[in-house]
Amino acid sequence: MPISANDTKRKSWIEVPQNSDFPIQNIPFGVFLTKENVVTVGTRIGDSAIDLGALQQLGYFSGIELTDDMFIQDTLNDFISDGKKTWRLVRNRIADIFDENNSTLRDNPDHKSIIIFKMDEIEMQLPVLIGDYTDFYSSKIHASNVGKMIRNEENALLPNWPQMPIGYHGRSSTIVPSGIPVHRPFGQTLPQGESTPVFGSSRSVDFELETAFITTDANVMGEMIPISEAEDYIFGMVLLNDWTARDIQKWEYMPLGPFLSKNFASSISPWIVTMDALEPFRVASPKQNPSPLPYLQQKGKHSFDINLEVTIQPEDAEPTIVSKSNFKHMYWTMNQQLTHHTSNGCRVNSGDMMGSGAISGPTEDSYGSMLELTWGGEKPLKLNDGSERKFINDNDTVTIKGFCENSQVRIGFGEVSSKLLPPFVRK
Repeated sequence: MPISANDTKRKSWIEVPQNSDFPIQNIPFGVFLTKENVVTVGTRIGDSAIDLGALQQLGYFSGIELTDDMFIQDTLNDFISDGKKTWRLVRNRIADIFDENNSTLRDNPDHKSIIIFKMDEIEMQLPVLIGDYTDFYSSKIHASNVGKMIRNEENALLPNWPQMPIGYHGRSSTIVPSGIPVHRPFGQTLPQGESTPVFGSSRSVDFELETAFITTDANVMGEMIPISEAEDYIFGMVLLNDWTARDIQKWEYMPLGPFLSKNFASSISPWIVTMDALEPFRVASPKQNPSPLPYLQQKGKHSFDINLEVTIQPEDAEPTIVSKSNFKHMYWTMNQQLTHHTSNGCRVNSGDMMGSGAISGPTEDSYGSMLELTWGGEKPLKLNDGSERKFINDNDTVTIKGFCENSQVRIGFGEVSSKLLPPFVRK
């Protein structure tokens, strides 16, 4: 089935500002609260949010097999479970409805008044009920930088790292959408030069510049997803700030890896950009050496040219760009991550989320964390207001943006933006 929604010549009768992340060729999916306090599944064109529940009730999806309540829900899980054919049919239909040459809804003010909202009239929600969350460690540059700090340059990567995508199980209960502030965590740390740990608030809260992909129901327990089929089970991508407490992590990560240093908060962008929308931006991933085992081998272009940017904004000050990176630098692809995840028969469900791990580029200004940008605090960053940062301060806002662009179209994710609050104090 062709992806007619990607037609770069198509224009919408909804106004789309120049350099918008959300032209008619994007059509992401999300969940929002309307001005009437109704939660609905929606999409976005320009600065307009579109109520897909209202569209369905008014018959605009006629001919597409959907349950009556498909979009009158507070999550996208059921829609995602319907699979790739349905995603493509719905996205193509939305593109047709809002095409500048289609007058059916365009010239119906009564319908438009209950279907279309301005973005400042709605409140974005978490788009899916995330049952399970896995975070990978798939940037060779990031893993090498961290390894150099912990060990040495000769032993930066552990022997298993180039052989398989390394990951850990995260915590879905503390994944929040953009705009929700997070608190500096408490935890156990071992102060420099001491032999006895202490308990207190983290002094080294960091961001991690990541993306994440959302899956559909992929397999039954015991079944492995072949690498050739993996992408069929990936619905789309979001931006992810996987907050990290480096001092807690340093003390707890041996022998089983991250735990409380990572699961206190993870922030995601609220619009899921589909793999279909990203299709024009495919690129080859870095050459893998040694060649992976046969079950992870793939040919062709399986990465994406996604420009990424991180800013830090102190309270009442202007933001400072601290990193510019690109998803194409990732060593392990999403397909390899999903195949490896199911290689032991682990079940993957609709709405599961899998993080990329910090996305670091080859230059010092493209690293995906403060740990790397300041080299463990040895080289503080100077912000535009004159202040310095080794890690994130209380009341700093960290914002991640991402977009793809070629000579014909720009497809973006919007942003994930969150303020770091002081530690939570129970009243």
